[in-house]
Amino acid sequence: MSAGHTGGTDLLDPCGSPTHPDCGIRDVLDRVGDTWSVLVIAELSAGTRRFGELQRAVVGVSQRMLTLTVRRLERDGLVTRTVYPTVPATVTYELTQRGRELSGLVRVLADWSASTREAVTRSRAEWDAGNPGSGVR
Repeated sequence: MSAGHTGGTDLLDPCGSPTHPDCGIRDVLDRVGDTWSVLVIAELSAGTRRFGELQRAVVGVSQRMLTLTVRRLERDGLVTRTVYPTVPATVTYELTQRGRELSGLVRVLADWSASTREAVTRSRAEWDAGNPGSGVR
């Protein structure tokens, strides 16, 4: 990336360099960048949800994976889990302030993904045509 392309923003120090051995970006991005976390955060950005509502909204997620995802997001301080003393117990999930900050970034990424989906699909088709049998998907 050229200096002029950065638009005046500071360049990121590369993780793993001798002067910057572990910037912590990978650890955070591993959590907030996985598919299920992004989809749960997007759903919770609309408000508080019960577990079943989340499971219906996040198509394809298993009960086990959703449980792991919300626990991890709770551990990272992005989601709050509230248990109400009812029979059976009612459990709700909502974004914390940190989670709401992240949801704004997720929205930008989702909007960008939607607006470039067709272009990416075309690029993939062109690349696949020029690289038959590559096995890249």
